[in-house]
Amino acid sequence: MASPNFSPKPAVVIVGAGAFGLSTAYHLLERGYTDVTVLDRAEHLPAVDAASTDINKVVRSCYGDPIYTRLARQAIEEWRDDMWQNCYHECGVLNLGDAYTEQSIINDLKHGAKVERLDSPASIRAQFPSDLHNSGRLGTFTSLDVSSTSYLNHDGGWAEAERAVGLLMEHVKKRGVKVLPGKAVQELVKDERGQTKGVRCADDTEYEANVVVLALGSWTASAFPSLNLTGKCLATGQSVAMIQLTPEEAEEYRKTPVIVDFRTGFYIFPPTHRNVVKFGIHAAGHTYTVSGSTISTPRTIVSDPDSGLWIPRSILKELRVELRGVYPALAEKPFSGTRLCWYTDSPDGDWVIGRYPGDSGLVLATSGSGHAFKFLPTLGKLVADVIENKLDPKLAARFAVDRQVKPPNGERVSIVSQELNIDELCGPEDLIPTL
Repeated sequence: MASPNFSPKPAVVIVGAGAFGLSTAYHLLERGYTDVTVLDRAEHLPAVDAASTDINKVVRSCYGDPIYTRLARQAIEEWRDDMWQNCYHECGVLNLGDAYTEQSIINDLKHGAKVERLDSPASIRAQFPSDLHNSGRLGTFTSLDVSSTSYLNHDGGWAEAERAVGLLMEHVKKRGVKVLPGKAVQELVKDERGQTKGVRCADDTEYEANVVVLALGSWTASAFPSLNLTGKCLATGQSVAMIQLTPEEAEEYRKTPVIVDFRTGFYIFPPTHRNVVKFGIHAAGHTYTVSGSTISTPRTIVSDPDSGLWIPRSILKELRVELRGVYPALAEKPFSGTRLCWYTDSPDGDWVIGRYPGDSGLVLATSGSGHAFKFLPTLGKLVADVIENKLDPKLAARFAVDRQVKPPNGERVSIVSQELNIDELCGPEDLIPTL
């Protein structure tokens, strides 16, 4: 006989099997939830065009905002757990300076990060293998303002993104979460009071729940236009490129830190185990509005197989220029590919995690704004707290769907996105460096 004080955990349906969705499923399991279903539009998971399905993502605590520094420090501690099977590589993060890093080093030090302030080009170059700068394959970094703050955070690095998502998905499935691919949710099912009580998919199947969590990443606004998320969730394509190295070349760059240049937005990783170097520019990105809609919608390899991975030609050229300033020899090599990685951005860079106004059965977990993946091990705690009505009030106000938007946080070099022009995308011929 059940205890009179026993209250069963609510049934939860999560729409989206990416970072937000799977992390939420995991943390609900940790709290004793037994009826959790994750639905995703993709026929095969992890979805090939999801932002989290990537070769790597930066893991850093260097934030100009102490709230994110604290949350990132907690996530980094979890990344070191055996559960992640060495997906996390703690090679350090080299932060090249501007006003943003002047505040981020203060926050890192306050929260106990192991940091090393670098006050000259020579001290920056000293963080790299001697073979690189002795052979002229390392930039001079002389363009840095010596009065700005640059530093190496030893407590950071990068994560194998796609593998981490796959590990988490298999983990929650083994513990009883139903993860169902090929389920494109088209409609929220409401009760007589107008509260969400489930979802209906394109194949007419319905899934009932006490709480529905929308964690669709960059598809959030376009998949549910009736929620009127314009100005809260904007899908933007972020440009990245890759270079395939030989095993011998990769070893030369293997013991380098992740580099994040907050002056330009340029960032670059050490080679992966498959000897691929990825780099990009963290900026406002590009929107894409399909005919008949006013909502930016991801344009990916799934929707556009022939050109869904190509980036604007102008950005490709900019990437090569920035790469030349860090690793000159790599800038003379052909790029092996590009990708528009689709984020969901909020205007102020804060996440959207909270109940939808006026609907107690609907929770949004989205607007990662290009910096949520590093929190994969802990992100779902915040969503679970929302479901249980116990999220810290300051965080609840910060992440609320209907919050008053504040100015951008200064993390990106540009804040106004441009509409993607298909005619200006690069092609295979643009991957070859020009003489």
